[in-house]
Amino acid sequence: MHVFCPERREGSAMPATALGSAPMRTPRLILAWLLLPLVVITGAAHARTVYRCTRDGTVSLSTAPEPGSKCVAQHFDDDAAKVPNLWGNLGVVKGTLYERQQDGKTVYGTRKLPGSVPVLAFTVQTPPGSPAHEGLGQLGPPRLDRFPAEFRAASKRSGVEDAMLRAFAHAESGFDPKAISSKGAQGVMQLMPEVAREYSVDDPFSPAQSIDGGARHIKSLLRRYKGDLELAAAAYNAGIGTVAQYSGVPPYKETVAYVAKVQALYERYKTALAKATPAKAKRRR
Repeated sequence: MHVFCPERREGSAMPATALGSAPMRTPRLILAWLLLPLVVITGAAHARTVYRCTRDGTVSLSTAPEPGSKCVAQHFDDDAAKVPNLWGNLGVVKGTLYERQQDGKTVYGTRKLPGSVPVLAFTVQTPPGSPAHEGLGQLGPPRLDRFPAEFRAASKRSGVEDAMLRAFAHAESGFDPKAISSKGAQGVMQLMPEVAREYSVDDPFSPAQSIDGGARHIKSLLRRYKGDLELAAAAYNAGIGTVAQYSGVPPYKETVAYVAKVQALYERYKTALAKATPAKAKRRR
């Protein structure tokens, strides 16, 4: 990762407490700890911990866990020749390094939190990575008219909520049974060939088979991640191995956007189905 044009701002002196008990560091060195995948640091060795935090589909780095975010700790030494790329494949990232007081300690991070003081602006180009399959569907109004019988049947067999199945299908294909992604995913639920085989889906373009296979796959992912929809959606999009590699949602812009899309659609479909159910019951009377 290469950092372009860091801009020093007034009031950016770093106290000796920066990043623990290390000697006084400059803002640019703090920024290097947070941003660079390759950095050489001289002097006495100190162990460092940087937290990769996600919130509302956005990524930030911090020297302490951020309140209100999901954070994963990454450990390395000051004298390590290589520091892992903690941003991931996010394209060009523009931001600010902030200083704040948290639990009586000075903390630095790239998210503006209450009480934060800006110390350094930066623009960083993240390195290329393996892009995930981005859902073909666009966020839009719920479509309850698409394959209602198939979704109800798959939900009943798998135990996965009808609203959740529809959210994945909407995000993946926009309910197009003939959809094919550039990565080879097929059908309503955009099953990759290996996933289709795992769940005995003989015809991935059959809405019934695709929805049933997708439901069973989602059920397996929810079981693996103890009901965490965010992780299940990330794994559906980028793969279980990639989620394990990053100890959470992979830092691919496609995956981050996809997870947010599925979560938003899930809420919309829950609301739409809840409204539709009383209307159907009233018509039967």
